[in-house]
Amino acid sequence: MQIAYHLGAHGTDEDRLVRGLMRNRGYLAERGIAVPAPRLYRQILPKIARSLRGSPAGLDAQQVVLDAVLEDDPAAGEQKTARIVFSNENLVCFPVQVITQDGFYTHLSNRVVAYSNLFPHEENEFFLGLRGPATLIPALIQKSNAGTYEAIMSGRDPLSLRWSAAIRRIYAAAPGTRLTVWCDEDTPLIWPEVVRAVAGLGADDPLDTDFDVLSMIMTTEGLQKLKDFVTAHPPRSAAERRRIVTAFLDKYAAADELELDVPLPGWTDDLVQDLSETYQQDCAEIAAIPGVRFITP
Repeated sequence: MQIAYHLGAHGTDEDRLVRGLMRNRGYLAERGIAVPAPRLYRQILPKIARSLRGSPAGLDAQQVVLDAVLEDDPAAGEQKTARIVFSNENLVCFPVQVITQDGFYTHLSNRVVAYSNLFPHEENEFFLGLRGPATLIPALIQKSNAGTYEAIMSGRDPLSLRWSAAIRRIYAAAPGTRLTVWCDEDTPLIWPEVVRAVAGLGADDPLDTDFDVLSMIMTTEGLQKLKDFVTAHPPRSAAERRRIVTAFLDKYAAADELELDVPLPGWTDDLVQDLSETYQQDCAEIAAIPGVRFITP
């Protein structure tokens, strides 16, 4: 059995991916793919993972999880479940724990190890959408009960935050981890590939999810024109679809949805530019880490 963990990151998904997959539960169930509702596991998975303390879960603990998440899933019927998809941004940590005095997403490697131990004899895969600190930090403030810049930052310099360091810690703690990452900023162009990767499907598998992200950033008129165009002229490849989407976004993007205000203490336009450039360099480093699958436009 394959176990897919979509770990967020915070502010990159808002359960959009799992909701899209749940709309396609019938199709997925026919292929043995189970997509439990997050309410069934967002508390039990971290709780059991913490209780393992680095040791593999026994059969009893594994069965507790399976009973909790598969009871009402159509893929758990007569056909054997071949893949389970878990997706929730708080499976790693809460927003206020993302940045600590020790670093950035320091809980990530421990959680990957723990979830790998939850079903130690199955094929475990991990998926992570990255987001640049310039927009991630305001999102964390909005999501956190603490609600202040100082509480979120824990005294850290925003220019010190590196995704590559967090991912290298994963491979130091768990060599051979199957990890797929992408940039949240690219999701309008790569969303179909992201969803199918998490579901374990091929490029030609039909899903009612392909326009979920675009519907948030395009005008209603533009989105309908894009759908009509794609229906009349089906793209022959992912690259061709991206070119089509880019052309329609250039003309029909909803400007209000693409603007970002960053009212943070001490932040300037120069700092935001530096953060953006540092993030791009960081992503280039991640793409070069052996074992990482990086979905790019």
